[in-house]
Amino acid sequence: MADKLQFDLVSPERLLFSGQVDMVAIPGAEGDMGIMAGHAPVMSTLRPGIVNIDEAGKPQQRIFVRGGFAEVTPKGLTVLAEYTVPLAELDAAALDREIAHAQEDVTDAKTDAKRQAAQEKLDHLKQLRQVI
Repeated sequence: MADKLQFDLVSPERLLFSGQVDMVAIPGAEGDMGIMAGHAPVMSTLRPGIVNIDEAGKPQQRIFVRGGFAEVTPKGLTVLAEYTVPLAELDAAALDREIAHAQEDVTDAKTDAKRQAAQEKLDHLKQLRQVI
């Protein structure tokens, strides 16, 4: 039996995943990385994208991440993400409605601070929409 990788995916809201896996693909700032047991130690910031979790005999789990970093140590891989959402939980129609509302919020913003906050939310929603 091949070695397993200990993988933990943590967001500010919750622990999304913790367990032994065969491989995890992460969206590193310098490009996608596939991490397996025995990988050399490395740290990387994350760009918005999908974390793919492969476990033998199970369907691949796919989780959108935005911001954060990943650390590979001899003990395993830890991803600390600013924002996460499992792709299975995304609803394209609801997301399209949220994008339309966010675009209105950007247009209607009265101050630079409110416009910037609304634009950040809109950009985030558009990133989510691209992955589904």
